[in-house]
Amino acid sequence: MKVQNQIGIKEYRSGGFVGKYQKLIREVVIPYQYSVLNDKAQDTEKSHVIQNFVNAGRALRGEDTADGFYGMVFQDSDLAKWLEAVAYSLSLSPDLELENTADELIDIIAAAQDTDGYLNTYYTIKDREKRWTNLLEGHELYCSGHMMEAACAYFDATGKDALLKVMLKNAEHIYDHFIVKGNDGCPGHPEVELALLKMYRATGNKHCLELAKHFIDRRGCDPNYFREEAAKRNWHVWNADSSDVDYMQAGKPVREQTDAVGHAVRAVYLYTAMADLASLTEDESLLAACRKLWESITTKRMYLTGGIGSTVHGEAFSVDYDLPGDTAYAETCASIGLMLFASRMLENEADGKYADVMERAFYNTVLAGMQLDGKRFFYVNPLEVVPGISGVSPTHRHDLPVRPKWYACACCPPNVARLISSFGVYAYGENKDTVFCHLFADGQVSFQNGMKLTCKTDYPYDLHITYQVEKGGRIAIRIPDYSKTWTLCVNGKEADATPEKGYVYLNAADGDTITLALDDTPYFVYASSRVPHLTGKTALCRGPLVYCFEGVDNDGDVLSLSLKDGETPVVGSYDENLLGGSVTLTVSAARTEDTKSLYTASRPGTKACSAVAVPYYTWGNRGENQMRVWMDEAK
Repeated sequence: MKVQNQIGIKEYRSGGFVGKYQKLIREVVIPYQYSVLNDKAQDTEKSHVIQNFVNAGRALRGEDTADGFYGMVFQDSDLAKWLEAVAYSLSLSPDLELENTADELIDIIAAAQDTDGYLNTYYTIKDREKRWTNLLEGHELYCSGHMMEAACAYFDATGKDALLKVMLKNAEHIYDHFIVKGNDGCPGHPEVELALLKMYRATGNKHCLELAKHFIDRRGCDPNYFREEAAKRNWHVWNADSSDVDYMQAGKPVREQTDAVGHAVRAVYLYTAMADLASLTEDESLLAACRKLWESITTKRMYLTGGIGSTVHGEAFSVDYDLPGDTAYAETCASIGLMLFASRMLENEADGKYADVMERAFYNTVLAGMQLDGKRFFYVNPLEVVPGISGVSPTHRHDLPVRPKWYACACCPPNVARLISSFGVYAYGENKDTVFCHLFADGQVSFQNGMKLTCKTDYPYDLHITYQVEKGGRIAIRIPDYSKTWTLCVNGKEADATPEKGYVYLNAADGDTITLALDDTPYFVYASSRVPHLTGKTALCRGPLVYCFEGVDNDGDVLSLSLKDGETPVVGSYDENLLGGSVTLTVSAARTEDTKSLYTASRPGTKACSAVAVPYYTWGNRGENQMRVWMDEAK
């Protein structure tokens, strides 16, 4: 059964937990990130991204570009993602001042577009003769893709098509280069593929669909392409290894790929486009490949938190069951990409396993990627941090114990902003006769098929959800995999319903009230013995939330703690003043005494105690201290 997620929702108004985050994005994150992009934020990594567009326009007019280009080759994409976040925010809460700011920036972007449709500040400012000669590292298509996504979102939110026209012209330029003129190649960093499919949905332009299909079908057909391209030029951006085809998912044609490999963000952006194209064209061979890649990720290469990409070397997937917590990479953008992939898989088939992973990634890794005040961000999301080692040791330097304000490579902060602002796209879907409630979020939603719902919930802390049906029809409500017991009632009467692939289907009339009570009992999780780092360890969860233990709650030391499963019940307690309002979990534990020496022949003593856990997404908000997700089991 197909489910339409991307453009099926007519309108969504949020409240509750997600609504609070969306308000934070609107009132704090978007203005703060604008100040960063405009180089006005104090004590923050320089961005220069807006000035790059100004300078590109000057270069095209033959004027002095002043300070030229500054930043990464993909710097344009930071502004694109910010604009996309603005678009989703405007759709939730109109803001004329913010809209005017966005319009002014769109004018600057339009002025930076070459007459033939080309748009990229790095090459326009630095060297126009090198356009399209370094697909391996150049990120021209990647930047175009993110700007296309922004254009579609802004048009949908405001009805204004200035940026959409710019990006349609850019798409036609790309089409001319790769299709009409027959220049070979595909993106080194996948992204434009999924964006072109969004452009096709928004405009009906068949060149966008053809171009997306071309790039997807071309990938991996010639594993030597990037090596041959590199041999033709005497320059590089950062001297990427052109022979590492796995890094770019280019070792095999996409329909023959079975294992998630290489750079994790590139991988899931590619898989998202593959799943979307499979849905649009009913390509069963492409969908079959997506299913295999999904299983590879979620059954062998994904962290409990929904993080993916276990190694700093290449920000990449490594091998099956290699999931170390203390050196995890688990880039925030990668979990966002995993959510995109899950959402597109749901378009092909209504299976709750996709929404389960989408939810796990959101409430854990994605939210952990941003500090609770909205002004600091994690690029990397480890499952264990030890000050003095994490962020310091050569093997752990990437796993920081506190969030920085910004990054030279700032892909994650605006990505989080656009994802949270667009949460409704992932929470709901529909087809002609059914609406789907994939995720649970307080708010009102109207669908293209005429149905209307209001959801009331304090999820993910209160696991009771109420749907008030304004305009009825067939409703599919997901039963999460973590909830072993649940009760579903319609107008106070328990419904006799059996889940089908994780969804309960109901025929709801106008005025009906549907209530779902999920299991809120904290539970322990154990890893496969094939994960070498997790033998003898356990983790604590409640609902969709993975919990962690921080030193600040446990006498400064979590490394000596071991948990006692089942000795006494785990006690949950809501504290509205702790970490923005959260439920802590208190569990029986034992603390191993310090041996005072590096090694000892005597068994260390232990002392019974209690250990306190907080939701993983909240860690690192109270200063630098120890943190662990996976804990030893007490003997």
